Amino acid sequence: MRGAATFALLVIQTVCCVMPLLVLALVKLLLPEARLRRALSRALTRVAETWVANNTRLFALTQEIRWEVRGLDGLDPNAWYLVIVNHQTWVDILALQSVTHHRIPFLKFFLKEQLRWVPVMGLAWWALDMPFMKRYSRAELERRPELRGTDLATTRRACARFRDIPTSVINFVEGTRFTRAKQAATGSPYAHLLPPRAGGVAFVIGAMGTILRELLDVTIAYPAGVGGLWALCSGRVRHIIIEVERRPLEAWLAAGDYANDAAFRARFQEWLTALWQRKDARLGRLLGAERAAP
Repeated sequence: MRGAATFALLVIQTVCCVMPLLVLALVKLLLPEARLRRALSRALTRVAETWVANNTRLFALTQEIRWEVRGLDGLDPNAWYLVIVNHQTWVDILALQSVTHHRIPFLKFFLKEQLRWVPVMGLAWWALDMPFMKRYSRAELERRPELRGTDLATTRRACARFRDIPTSVINFVEGTRFTRAKQAATGSPYAHLLPPRAGGVAFVIGAMGTILRELLDVTIAYPAGVGGLWALCSGRVRHIIIEVERRPLEAWLAAGDYANDAAFRARFQEWLTALWQRKDARLGRLLGAERAAP
């Protein structure tokens, strides 16, 4: 009954937020002036932030979750951040939105260009200034070498608006949710993680590296067990730990050509691998601490 009631309230409040968001999105689509579109972008973000705040209140009222959150002190809602996170469940997104609400700018995702045309949601993502990235496959670049670099240039132009708008871009570096089956299938050398996909992170930094100033390395752990949205609504997600480590985004990360420079690619992969090794050890500590507790 708790799960059904919580899920129903979540759906109702989501619909209540989506309706005005779509109306404002249509208005923004029709506006000719960039200045007016920017003003509407701020209004649209406030609608999305209201949805996050309502979710936070809803789960606080209906659930008994033990939260442990560390590393958020001193963050700035008017700054520019790249957020990298391990990924285990869709609850990750709701948890991150809750703990970072009004501490950093509203979280935005890089989306594939094709998702721009998804009915309803494509318009909502565009209205919320989610960056759409255009990527060409290796085979396509081999057939048409003149396309090399155009995908990055296109994405940089799409992200130019963020120079004047504080932004947090989130990247789930594993590319998919962690499961033991995927861990075995990928031959992951990590105890609690899938191998990181360096190409996606390099593309984001290459497109926005001159805008983003700091890296937030976020680790999420569920010591009492991982669950999905239904488990969350029905009270079976009982303990969430979120640790944030702040790191400067060094200038060299945005200065190289990941696709065509083998030396830069090796250096970038080494940098990300070192981050991932530390994250895996951190997850082991967080999960081990729970097992050791009386």
